[in-house]
Formats: sequence, C-alpha cells, structure tokens
Amino acid sequence: MLTELYIENLAVIERTTISLCDSLNIFTGETGAGKSILIGGINAVLGQRVYKDIIRTGKDRALVIAVFTDIPKNTLDKLGELGLGCEDGQLVISREISIDGKSLAKINQRPVNLSTLREIGDLLVNIHGQHDSQVLLDPGKHLNILDGYASSDELISDYLSSFKELQAVAKEISMEKNKAQQKEERQAYLSRVIEDIGSLNITSPDEEEQIEERFRLAENSVALSDAISSALYCISGKDEEDGAGGLIARAYSELKLNEEYLKELKPLSERLSSAGIEIGDIANELSRLLSSIDIDESEFESLSNRRNKLASVKRRYGPTLSDAIRLYESCLEEYSQLESSEELLQALRDKKNKLLLETTKKAEALSKHRIDAAKRFCDEVCSELSFLNMPDVKIQVDIQKGKLTQNGMDNVEFLISANKGEAPKPLAKIASGGELSRIMLALKSVLADRDKIPTLIFDEIDSGVSGRAAQKIGIKLKELSHKHQIICVTHLPQIAITADNHLLIEKTSRDGRTATEIRRLSFDERVYEIARILGGDNITPTVLKDAEEQLKSVMNSNMKGE
Repeated sequence: MLTELYIENLAVIERTTISLCDSLNIFTGETGAGKSILIGGINAVLGQRVYKDIIRTGKDRALVIAVFTDIPKNTLDKLGELGLGCEDGQLVISREISIDGKSLAKINQRPVNLSTLREIGDLLVNIHGQHDSQVLLDPGKHLNILDGYASSDELISDYLSSFKELQAVAKEISMEKNKAQQKEERQAYLSRVIEDIGSLNITSPDEEEQIEERFRLAENSVALSDAISSALYCISGKDEEDGAGGLIARAYSELKLNEEYLKELKPLSERLSSAGIEIGDIANELSRLLSSIDIDESEFESLSNRRNKLASVKRRYGPTLSDAIRLYESCLEEYSQLESSEELLQALRDKKNKLLLETTKKAEALSKHRIDAAKRFCDEVCSELSFLNMPDVKIQVDIQKGKLTQNGMDNVEFLISANKGEAPKPLAKIASGGELSRIMLALKSVLADRDKIPTLIFDEIDSGVSGRAAQKIGIKLKELSHKHQIICVTHLPQIAITADNHLLIEKTSRDGRTATEIRRLSFDERVYEIARILGGDNITPTVLKDAEEQLKSVMNSNMKGE
C-alpha cells in the first residue's frame, strides 16, 4: 500500500508530506485548492506523462516520492525479473521533473526508465477518476473486466500457448507459400544445370586431361605413324638382317667367335648382346605404339565432340571441370531439398489443422467458463447497484462468438437496462456520468476479492450524484477499504464522514505567493470541514451541530461494526 507521499514544487504545492492509512483515506478541499495536483503527483510517480509547466513557478525542478509497504507477491516477482530488489519490504519510488523537460525516475534509488516505472506502478495502484468511467463505454475493455471476475488467467494462459503456436505455424506456412514461386524458378535453373552437366556422365575431373591427350594423339596420328614406321624400318630393315638389329647381331657373332684369341673382345661382345636385346625391346614397343595410334575418323570425331562439350561445361559452370562437378553435386542436393519442401508444407498444414482443433477446443472451454461467470457477475453487480440507489438498473453481458484472437473467440460487451421493461442497450447510449461512476464502483466492489492491486484511488467518483446515492457510495467505499487501501478525493459530506484518515487540501498565502498545503484533520477540524461542505460559506452553529452528529453517527457505526 501507499504509506507516504512527498511532493515538492509541484504547481501550487511547495512542499508537503502526506501520511496515509491502510484503509479509507479521504481528501476534501475547496474548488481550486489543488486536489487535481495531488492526483497529478501520484500519476507522475507512477510513470505517467508530465510536462515541465507543472513545476512551481520560479523553481527549476519538481520532486515526488512515494513509499509503499506490504508489497504484493506479484509485484515482488516482477521487481525480481527486472533486477530491482526490495529487501526490507519497503519500496521507494521517486520522479524528478526538470525545467528543461527531462525527468529522472528511481526505484529504491536505482534509476529506471518510465516504461519500467509504469509497469511497477500498474501493479501497485489503480486510479479511477471521474473521466476514467469512459473505460465502461469501450466494449474492448469489457472482456478484461469479465475475465478479472471469472479468474480466467489459467485458462487464458493455456489457450494463449496454443494460439501463439498456431500463429507461428500459420506464419511459417505463409512463408513457405511465398517461397513457392521462387522455388519453381530455382528448380527450373537447377534442372538445367543438372541436365547440362549430368548428361555428360563425367566420372572424374581427370577426364579432361585424358581426352586432351588422346585428342592430341589423334590429331598427330599420321606423323606419329610415319615416324614410328621409319624407326622400325631402321631397326629391322626389309628383312631381319638389313636393319640395325640384324647388323648388331652379326657384329656380336663375329666377336663372339674370336674372343678366345683376344680377351678384350669378350666385354665388347657382351655389350653388343645387351644392345641387341634392347634394340629388340624397342622394336616390340614401337610396334605396339604403332597399333595404338591407329585412330579412325569416327573415333576422332567422337573425341572432338567430347572435348567441345567439356569445354562448354567449363565455360558455363567452371572455370575448371572440378568446379562444374561440385556445382552438379550441390544442385542435386538442393533439388532434392526443394522437392522435400512440399512435404514440409503438407506437414505444416497437418500441424496447423491439429493445432486449430486444439486451440478451438480451448477457446470453447474458455468461452463456457466466461458464460458461466457472466450470470454470477451480473447478479452481483446488480445487487451492488441496487444498494447504490440504482435498483432498476440491470447489467447484461452480451457474449458473441467470433474468430480466434489472443483473447479467445469471444466478443464481450456490457449492456444496461436503466428502467424496468427496457431492453438492454450499450452503456454509451444510456448511462449518465453519475450512473457510470456508481457502475464502476459496483464493479470495483464485485472485483475486490480478485483484484490484486492493493491501492485504489477514486478522484471525484461522486460526480453527478447526491443525497442518498452519495451516502451509499460512502458506505460502499468503506466496505471496499476492508480489502484495499482506498484514496478518495470528494466534495460530498456523505463520503467525507466515512474516512478513517481525513486530509484537507487548502490554499494559503505566504510571502505574497499562493501555496497548497495538505494536512490530516483532527475530530474538531473534521466537523468544521464537513460543515463547510454542507453549508458553504454560511457555517452556522446548526450546520456545525449537524456535521458533528453525522460524523459521530458514522464513527459509532464503525465501532459497532468492528
């Protein structure tokens, strides 16, 4: 709860410290005394937008500090997520606004941005001003109110998990569909590459060298054949005796026959023997080579075609044959993956259908939960409205089925029948400002046990009401203060007399300047303030006595109630 509020140099408030109790705090004061500045200060420390012109004239900064105690668990958890400690169970939030338009926010002395300040502030305080009843006129807000009453958090969380998964799959399907046209174009390209390279059945990047070598051989086969034939002729001659081989054989025989007479001839004859063997081997190898270069015209044409095709593939997909082969293999793999993407798309469609069924079932369960809660909700709100002098007003929750959204499949709107026999209609078409204030108070009362926000602030919620209705609002605020800390700004005595902590906002003049002070009232001061509200400037003894009696009556009722 909000224990203490310090305000410095905020508009007409020069400096004040406000201590608050944990039940019903009521602020009163004359029109223009600065009640709106008080609410503005609280809004500032909760992270709402403020402007530099709110700074007191002649000062260069304004400061608001709020001290909270008994911090709820959900707030402590959020502080932990944000890395902001709260070791002693006390939370100090400050906001400093400078004349240059900048502001500095801190939580427990640690600087934070305004979004963090708002996030924490929303968990601690809910401010309901006389214009905030407009939330009731926006059907988009009604579903959240109903879910707050129905305690739908667990069902919503379970549904939202499936819904987000469904959205993710739907997005993935959309992306896959967008890829379809690109995929067709890509597949066409891959097919051309695969056909161009694959049709050649290239078995090795060395084939190019092998073909080139065979082609050069074919190109020079005539000259080679002539050269080898001539060499064979030199070795063998017309017959075996005419060629070099025959002559060496004859020389060997001559020396062999006479080597016994001259021992130096033996090594020479052996060398001639070796030369004869080598000449014979050369002749055999030349004969084999002569047969191998016997390339006919058809083989030459085939070699030429193959050579040209390999050169063409290199030009388009190279620069080397190895590059073309690698491209071919990668295209094969990619093409296979693209073909399997259709299977992926179908798998995604199947998954989406399954998730759609699952999400729809959860939405239906959530919808049934809301429908069941709506009847109880209407009965309780109508009971509260009856107490608040609106016995003929009936609230109805209109739940229409729609498409799946993050909130389920329900479109919810509160309808109101202001008089007996009238058909329920949208709130915006029927309810007045005073009725909206009481309807909002009725909703707050119904939601009191479920609302986790510890502090509720009502800024002139009594606008547009008086008499018995105002008295009932005071009683209802008192009841509500048993479950929440209530801070209420009012101008009605029926509400002021219910305060556990009555604070006066009043203008004073000091050193030629106007300043607003806020102070807690004693019993006698409360009597005078209530008399002022009752009688205006004409505070007679009768009015004072009436104010005292009313105040004592309420205090006695409170003591009996305790």
